[in-house]
Amino acid sequence: MSTLFTKIIDGDIPGRFIWQDDDVVAFLTIAPLTDGHTLVLPRQEVAHWVEAEPELLAKVMAVAQTVAKAQTAVFAPKRVGVLMEGYEVPHLHVHVWPTQSAKDFDVHAVDHNPDPAILDANAHALREALRSAGYGAHVPETS
Repeated sequence: MSTLFTKIIDGDIPGRFIWQDDDVVAFLTIAPLTDGHTLVLPRQEVAHWVEAEPELLAKVMAVAQTVAKAQTAVFAPKRVGVLMEGYEVPHLHVHVWPTQSAKDFDVHAVDHNPDPAILDANAHALREALRSAGYGAHVPETS
C-alpha cells in the first residue's frame, strides 16, 4: 500500500513542492514547527532510513542541505534544524526547518492549523530562492 507521502508525490493529495528530481522531492509540511518547514524525501518508498541505499540517502541529505541554504536566504535563521524520525509516516523523510533557538526543536509544538496563504507564500519564496541559487531545473513552477 502506498504511503501518504507517495500519494502526495503521485499527485493524489496536493502538496506545496519546492524541489523535484528523478529521485528526491521536497515539499512544505502541513504541520510546521516554523515558517518554511520542509520535508525532503526519496520518491522510492523506504520505510526506515537505515534501509536506504547509501547513494540515495546521500542524495536526500544533499537536497536537504540545498533546501536549508534556501531557508537561510529567505528566513535568516540562526540555525536550520534537521530531523529524521519516521514514526507518523513510514517513508524516509528529513524535516528541515529554520530555527531561532533550541525551543524551535520541540516536535510537539507544531502548528496543526497553519494559514494556507502563509504556506503558499513560504513555498513561493523558497522556490524563488532555489531558482536564484541556480537550481531552477529542479524547482516546479507551482506546488
